[in-house]
Amino acid sequence: MPRYQAIEAWLTEQCTILPPGSLLPSEPELAARFNVSRMTARQAAQNMARRGLVERRQGTGTFVATPALHRRDGVLLSFTEDMRRRGMTTTSKVLNGEVTTSPQDAVSLGLHSTDRIVRLERVRFANGVPLAIELVSLPGKFAKVLEFDLENGSLHAALRELGRAISHSRGHVTARLASVAECRTLELSAPAPLLVESRTVYDDREHPIEHTETSYVAARWVIDTGIYAIDPPTS
Repeated sequence: MPRYQAIEAWLTEQCTILPPGSLLPSEPELAARFNVSRMTARQAAQNMARRGLVERRQGTGTFVATPALHRRDGVLLSFTEDMRRRGMTTTSKVLNGEVTTSPQDAVSLGLHSTDRIVRLERVRFANGVPLAIELVSLPGKFAKVLEFDLENGSLHAALRELGRAISHSRGHVTARLASVAECRTLELSAPAPLLVESRTVYDDREHPIEHTETSYVAARWVIDTGIYAIDPPTS
């Protein structure tokens, strides 16, 4: 068995014994324990991270991963509402909130390219763990949302207070690697995959009122889907 696989086997065993969030041996400690180079120890730790069994946090260390959260496709819940239903404490860190212009975002909201929009960028946490970076665009008429507590409260709740009933959304999910800045914000070690959900939210009048791009840590998030067979023609 290659030495890096022996390290992976030992780390896998530790992940079944230790609770999520437990600190695992560092690369130098693994190298000394298994009498291998630090490069071999790093390869084993990186493979474990790709499998979603450990989390490598820049400047902190390698930890037993928290089990990925599952979200059922087809249910429209805000991040805050979703996490609270799971009994988790949610917080956000607002990176930016402003009224500005963005032709691309304005068009995605059914506005003229020169219309003003509200831009909001937040890091979303559950039980203190960063799960996603969220970039939201709203029509400029909703500028009052910036007066709400968006670090501890729900954006959708704020929109409801402003008189908008949320009906449904349309969107898609893609995948990409996190940038260096995103790795730093989400406490990841590069390379790290992200699941990126882009969606437009509509009110009960079928008007687009929110466009959001949320970049989730792939190892911490699973989207469950249901697929149904189409009956073949009978003739």
